[in-house]
Amino acid sequence: MLNNKKILITGGTGSFGKKFVELVLRKYKPKKLIIYSRDEQKQFQMKEKWSDEDNSPLRYFIGDVRDLDRLKFALNDVDIVVHAAALKHVDIAEYNPFEVVKTNILGAQNLIEACLFNKVKKVVALSTDKASSPVNLYGASKLTSDKLFTAANNYKGRKSTIFSVVRYGNVAGSRGSVIPLFQKLKSSNFFPITSKKMTRFNITLEEGVNFVIFCLNKMWGGEIFVPKIPSYRILDLAKAINPNAKIKIKGVRPGEKIDEEMISVNDAPNTLENKKYYVIIPNSKFLDWNIKDYKKSDKFFKFCPEGFSYNSRTNKIFLKPSEIRKIINSNIQDIN
Repeated sequence: MLNNKKILITGGTGSFGKKFVELVLRKYKPKKLIIYSRDEQKQFQMKEKWSDEDNSPLRYFIGDVRDLDRLKFALNDVDIVVHAAALKHVDIAEYNPFEVVKTNILGAQNLIEACLFNKVKKVVALSTDKASSPVNLYGASKLTSDKLFTAANNYKGRKSTIFSVVRYGNVAGSRGSVIPLFQKLKSSNFFPITSKKMTRFNITLEEGVNFVIFCLNKMWGGEIFVPKIPSYRILDLAKAINPNAKIKIKGVRPGEKIDEEMISVNDAPNTLENKKYYVIIPNSKFLDWNIKDYKKSDKFFKFCPEGFSYNSRTNKIFLKPSEIRKIINSNIQDIN
C-alpha cells in the first residue's frame, strides 16, 4: 500500500524515523518520502546516508509541528502521514511543561488541521504506554494527543481523511532508557535501579516500524492499535548485561511507574484482541462505525474480559536474561 504513495513522517530524523525510512526504501517504492523535522544537523546526516538526488524519493523539510502554516505547505499532495514528532523525556517535561504542551498537544492539533486542509488519506500518530492512566506530564500530553487524533474522525465532514493511533512500550535501547545506561555502567559492576519490582515492555525499532505499516493497512479510523509484545524484569535486564554487577536501589523517580500499562481497565470494554495485537475501538456516537463488521474483519477478534488491563507485570510473555542479551546484541546498534 506504500508503493507510489507520497508519505510524510514528522520527527523524521529521530530513531523511529530513520528506521522507517530504511525499511520503506528497502521494501516499497514510494513516490515521495518526506522527512519533516526541525533538526537541520540530523537531516544533513541522513542525506549523507540516503541521497536526495533526482532519482531518490526522499525530500527533507525543515519545520516544526508548532508551525501550522509550514505543515500546510509540507503536506501539499501527501497521501499518508506518520506522526512521530514529540518531546518525550519525562523529567524534562516536568521542568518545561508548557513546551511539551506546545509540541505534543498543540502540535498534534496543528497536524490534524493541516492534514484535513490537504485531504491527506491516512494519518497514524505514535503514542506511548505512558498515555494509559498517565502519572506524568509527558503521558498526559500523549493521552491528550491520542484523544485529538481519534476525535478528529468525528469532525472531518465529507473529507476522506482517517486518523488512528499506534501505542507501544519502550523501544529497546532508545535514548534516555535503561538499557544504554546499564551498558555504560557495565564495567563499573554497579547498576542503579529504582525498584527491584520494576517491569517494562520491550519492542525493537524494526518491530515498531513494521507494526505501524501493518496498522496503516488495517485502520478504519479512530482506533488505538496496541501490539502484543514481551515484558522483562529490571533485574533480569541487569543479569543480561552483567550478571555480577551489584544493585543499588535509588527509589522511584517523580512521574515514574513501577510497571508499564498500555490498556487500562477502563479501556477494556472497548478493546478487541486477536493473536498478535489489541485494538481499542472508538466509543463515539458521531462515527459511522459498525463494531460487528470490524470484528468480522478478523475472525480471531474477541472482546477483552471485564477487568482486563494490559500491563508489563501481568503480561503472559516474559523475556529471559539470555533472550534480552540477544535482543540487545542484535538491535541496540540501530539506536543513535
